[in-house]
Amino acid sequence: MNTSPDASRPRPVMADVARHAGVALGTVSNVLNNPQIVAQETRERVLNAIDELGFVRNNAARSLVTGRADTVGFVVVDVGNSFFVDMARGVEEELDAHNIRLLLANSDVNLAKQDSYISVFEEAKVAGILLAPLDAPLDAARAARHRGMPVVHVNWPGDDDACGVVVDEELGGYLATRHLLDQGLRRLAFAGGPFSLSAIAQRHIGAQRAVAEVADAHLETIETHSITVRGGYALGEMLSSRPVGERPEGLFAAADALAAGAIQTMQLAGMHVPSDIAVVGYDNNHFAQDSSIPITSVGQPGHEMGRTAAQVLYEEIADPADHTHRTITMTPTLFTRASSAVV
Repeated sequence: MNTSPDASRPRPVMADVARHAGVALGTVSNVLNNPQIVAQETRERVLNAIDELGFVRNNAARSLVTGRADTVGFVVVDVGNSFFVDMARGVEEELDAHNIRLLLANSDVNLAKQDSYISVFEEAKVAGILLAPLDAPLDAARAARHRGMPVVHVNWPGDDDACGVVVDEELGGYLATRHLLDQGLRRLAFAGGPFSLSAIAQRHIGAQRAVAEVADAHLETIETHSITVRGGYALGEMLSSRPVGERPEGLFAAADALAAGAIQTMQLAGMHVPSDIAVVGYDNNHFAQDSSIPITSVGQPGHEMGRTAAQVLYEEIADPADHTHRTITMTPTLFTRASSAVV
């Protein structure tokens, strides 16, 4: 017998499932929402009816009744960056423990898309929103919060009416630069940009602090238009075109993509990494350790950040009256690899 759904027939509703299974409508609701209180035989009869009819629960309608869906929306600035992928996995792992589903959206470094996804999630009546935002005004998120939607920032500090989970970016810049100094290198360069990005500016401050601790060290600052691989190509071309004595001995690139592009171009120009120039990146992206020369990098605990942000959001959803907004700061870690292993 063909049991595939007939597109010409209306979609089955809970009342159809109840009639087909020979149970009350409330029993179907309990099977869907509180299955542990339904006898196994009855539960199986209802589940079989659901399968046979092709019933799909309408969570949008359910959220209109309950005022809250069992879902959380997460707007990520760049799903192509493994840091944010790790973060999303941490969020999902924590939400799974509370039987909450995750809806993931990629703003693709576009403020209009970021704001539109916040609106979409708000209209869908999700239980709350996690936001890994662009470095830009958060007007849409603030408006959603003022309408009662819990919002937690990830990789961005909180404020008076929202929590945030961040990494100590200044410490990360310090660790990267201190590592180069500990290799005996003194002519260093920091590359990244634009400096209007708060994370880049904080990493630069950390690099300056490390250099200030060593009397004969010097830090050159190179502001790039972006922290992409393409930006790294331009950086590598600029450094390799200099006379040997005018090149830095160590390079701290504010992102792994920037470091990877620079390394590739410098190698093509005949420079050797790390003997001619040691390189440290940032983010500990997955490709950093798989490059032709594995890249030393400062890693941010993306998975832990995601889990923590989801925990904080769940606290606010479950008990908003007693919830206290706060910013949680996590510690970065330096992962040493061949790109800076000067001997």
